[in-house]
Amino acid sequence: MRNLKDKIFIFFILLLFCIIVLRLFYLQIFNGESYSKLSEQNRLRIIKIPAPRGIIYDRNGIPLVENIPSFSVYLSPEYSEYINLNILSEILNISLEELKQKVQKKTGSQFIPIRIKEDISFKEIAMLEARKSDLPGIIIDIQMKRHYIFDKATAHILGYLGNITETQIKNNPSLRDLPPYFKVGQSGLESEYDDYLRGKPGEKVVEVDALGRELRLIRENSPIKGNDIYLTIDVFLQEAAYKALENYNGAFVAIKPQTGEILSMVSTPSFDPNMFVEGVSAKYWNDLIKNPHKPLLNKSIQGLYPPGSTFKIIPALAALEEGIILPDKILVNCVGGINVGKWSFGCWRKEGHGNVNLRRALAESCDVYFYRLGELLGIDRISKYSKKLGLGQTTGFNSQEKEGLIPDEGWKIKTLKNSWYLGDTYNTSIGQGFLKVTPLQMALVMATFVNGGIKYKPYILRESKSEGINLGFDSKNLEIIKDALDAVVNEPDGTAVKAKSLLIRFGGKTGTVQVISKALKGKVSQKNIEHHAWFIGFAPVNNPEIAFAVIVEHGGSGGAVAAPVAKNILEGYILKKRQLHVENR
Repeated sequence: MRNLKDKIFIFFILLLFCIIVLRLFYLQIFNGESYSKLSEQNRLRIIKIPAPRGIIYDRNGIPLVENIPSFSVYLSPEYSEYINLNILSEILNISLEELKQKVQKKTGSQFIPIRIKEDISFKEIAMLEARKSDLPGIIIDIQMKRHYIFDKATAHILGYLGNITETQIKNNPSLRDLPPYFKVGQSGLESEYDDYLRGKPGEKVVEVDALGRELRLIRENSPIKGNDIYLTIDVFLQEAAYKALENYNGAFVAIKPQTGEILSMVSTPSFDPNMFVEGVSAKYWNDLIKNPHKPLLNKSIQGLYPPGSTFKIIPALAALEEGIILPDKILVNCVGGINVGKWSFGCWRKEGHGNVNLRRALAESCDVYFYRLGELLGIDRISKYSKKLGLGQTTGFNSQEKEGLIPDEGWKIKTLKNSWYLGDTYNTSIGQGFLKVTPLQMALVMATFVNGGIKYKPYILRESKSEGINLGFDSKNLEIIKDALDAVVNEPDGTAVKAKSLLIRFGGKTGTVQVISKALKGKVSQKNIEHHAWFIGFAPVNNPEIAFAVIVEHGGSGGAVAAPVAKNILEGYILKKRQLHVENR
């Protein structure tokens, strides 16, 4: 009996031994790798280190952005089940529900910490440190935060940063290696040159204790700073333009006529790119995208408008080049309008302009003169010269710009299934009808008129260059038009005489774009049926260093609104430069 009991005991001992061996075999052979990873995860932490983004400078070497120190709080994923979220919620002023969502969100690796809150205050840092024992796995890290020095004034040029999107990862697989909380360019130059500005992120591997406190550095690869870029923008002109347009909806573009360099590009209303650095709220984003004035749209290159009377310089040049008119010859006797069959086409001055030659027609913007000029030219020649000057096509500035529309007989038949009428030619000749242009295109047209007929591709990076194309216009014809545009501002009957400046002599062409028929206008009173106000110009008159275009949406008259805005921009810029000159003496 005793012998049987001994055998049973030995059997159970052997069975237990076999179970232990099998269990060890299973753990070591089948699950050894996963347990090894878990072990490493309990003692190692991998922290990705963003590279400081490159700085963006204006043409004078003035920084438009800066990288400033910012503290963020993270949580190691392995501590997500043990962290006291109530305490963390109270310290960071984050709702418990939002905190739970952040903690539960996957980062793609158990080694990569979860970002809880950016840009925390020194008070929050002190409170986190004081409650370290209750908050295992909490990490406080310093990073460089993007700050846009001139905020709204440069928003549409520079763009803004934001978290990586799925679309961006799809289009750029290299972004998969970055944690989801890394900021990358979402619009403007920040997006277009993101790879160049972003640099190469670093990484450090540290050993931590049970509370998540760092014990020692295992390995560190330092980040490589992003590259700096220099722009052709003059920030003083940019600020002057934004200040002058801040209370309007519109755009301003300025170009150096001799090179094609963009000196300024403003769109209003604007937005504050600094709001995006930490991630905007859903409400703020919805307010932006639902705003009827489209603050996120860069109207300088994406806004499409009929050019109004600013367009008249093109049929004027075409008629001179084609030998259809002589500049001093009286072409029409304007009595306030013209009748074609049952249709009547009026002049903006109801009492008429009387006998009009080319110079007076441009200076006083006589519509009847250009109705007749358009009839003599025909729509095909008007279209030809318009396209030659770059309208109806993108300028090559970037992939976001709109091409606009220059109509002709073939376009109308194909698109609208209708014939082209003489009235269509009349409307086109004064910049109305089907025409659509961007402010950038009109600034380039003006630059071509005052630089001797050379068309440049516009650019904004200082290191870029543009090979100009000589369009072959007669320099005498260009001077005739330039002289008339001087009269627009500086002679008593010019349409922009109210904008005449004592600081700088500039010239240009006004434009007032009707956005609704006169019959309908009498039945409604909303602000958004007011005319668009245009002014395209150049300065100084004798030796143009700047060509520009201004549009004020629903602003009213080009001479009463857009031209004075241009004056304010030029004078504001000059006064700022003088002030800086005095300060630097």
